[in-house]
Amino acid sequence: MTSKREQLIQTAVTLFAKNGFHNTGIDLIAEQAGVTKRTMYRHFRSKEELILAALRDYDARFRNRFMQSVESKWDDPKDRLLGIFEVAYDWFTGNDFYGCMFINAIGEYSESHSAIREVCKEFKRLMLGYYSKLAKEAGAQNPEHLAEQLSLLFEGAIVTHQVSQKPEAGRTACDAAKVLIEAAFRNGQTG
Repeated sequence: MTSKREQLIQTAVTLFAKNGFHNTGIDLIAEQAGVTKRTMYRHFRSKEELILAALRDYDARFRNRFMQSVESKWDDPKDRLLGIFEVAYDWFTGNDFYGCMFINAIGEYSESHSAIREVCKEFKRLMLGYYSKLAKEAGAQNPEHLAEQLSLLFEGAIVTHQVSQKPEAGRTACDAAKVLIEAAFRNGQTG
């Protein structure tokens, strides 16, 4: 059975993803979660605290689902590097794609030193770490550099698809990733 706190977090994740953070009010979250505002404030002292909980929850669920998807479809670490973009394409073309929740959060909360920015940076750091792990396992001579390249490409594909609403962004990113990955293993060099 889902706790009231969990209900609030899941409802907030859904509403923040669809409507944005500023456009989603506390009243709507409480109503959609089936709780009173008083109950909500018992679990979260402020909207920012709820946003932080929602981002952390989304982070864990998204990364786990993403990594499991990549690792269940490809055995070879080098194939998994390209698989990142195949999984991204599936995400882009799904019914629940509203862009990256962390990019969207930074767009709405741009203060350079905020708890929201720190949670977003941590998510991006963990994703980069995953790309680096795959690049190391694949034997790239400079796995951190390849991971940085793939991360930049991945982020660009997210934003391009979100803005243009054209799934080709995912395929274009996949094509570009092939070039980067091939170059990373040609003569043992990475860009």
